[in-house]
Amino acid sequence: MIKIGIVGGTGYTGVELLRILATHPEAQLTAITSRKEDGLPVADMYPSLRGRVDVAFSSPDKARLTECDVVFFATPHGVAMAQAPELLAAGVKVIDLAADFRLQDVAEFEKWYGMPHSCTAVLQEAVYGLPELHREAIKTARVIGNPGCYPTTMQLGFYPLLKAGIVDAANLIADCKSGVSGAGRKAEIGILFSETSDSFKAYGVSGHRHTPETVEQLQRMTTDKVGLVFTPHLVPMIRGMHSTLYARLTKEISNEALQALFVDAYKDEPFVDVMPFGSHPETRSTRASNMLRLALHRPGNGNTVVVLVVQDNLVKGSSGQAVQCMNLMFGLDEATGLNHVPVMP
Repeated sequence: MIKIGIVGGTGYTGVELLRILATHPEAQLTAITSRKEDGLPVADMYPSLRGRVDVAFSSPDKARLTECDVVFFATPHGVAMAQAPELLAAGVKVIDLAADFRLQDVAEFEKWYGMPHSCTAVLQEAVYGLPELHREAIKTARVIGNPGCYPTTMQLGFYPLLKAGIVDAANLIADCKSGVSGAGRKAEIGILFSETSDSFKAYGVSGHRHTPETVEQLQRMTTDKVGLVFTPHLVPMIRGMHSTLYARLTKEISNEALQALFVDAYKDEPFVDVMPFGSHPETRSTRASNMLRLALHRPGNGNTVVVLVVQDNLVKGSSGQAVQCMNLMFGLDEATGLNHVPVMP
């Protein structure tokens, strides 16, 4: 059994980790931290976990995290890098769901997250936790920087096109939408029900912190200079993410060959579903699952390819992907504990 600690177990990504790990056959939940909820049984805060999780929250100073095999950080940015060195020295592996170990460019991290990076030595060995693209490196990693939710959709959507060298890498466009849970479990006016229901808006149009993360990773897929216009939107639903990606073709290719690029790239991937050409994947087809679905379109058979990508922002976009990485790090079948069928309706 893998002894697991979770730092920050009261937010949406934290409870999603608990939901997934509660039925994981190789997981032993050992410590769940929360300063405010010290001593409170987890199931008292989340009745959905009654009969599944029998541990209580403990303050960070009481939690015996160094006795765990792996610690997940479901915390704000900056927390993981402050605690990672001590855990690594004790032989504990670290999976951070925040941004501390996503960006290798320290200057970019400090620019977008507004804080100094205090753990650059650990950052240098951190592996970006997108299994479909970095599986072998994840298997031997001690530190994982779990990808952002939007970046997951953009990278898996653009990857086959960039790898094949058939699109203009300098002019990629991503028009993305996310449910309100992507903003986290907090009390803010902008994410209250009466503020978001029956409404729709873009945000971060002049610059979003997921842009440098995505560009850094896309650049690894091609020798051409990558340029990305990324516009996120908030939609009035709880969970779910839909990214509409646009790329201009630079080489002649048939629709059948385009489809084949994606089918070949993901044919062995347990959590990427390449749907038939011209399909329209829906967010509800991935709800509460670790599945990402995508489909290709080519309006008017012209030189623009459109990739539609959907996922659950809290599962494949965060906690599920983190567990997928954990499975690889500990030599388990990658899909262990993650074969949940999407919830319908």
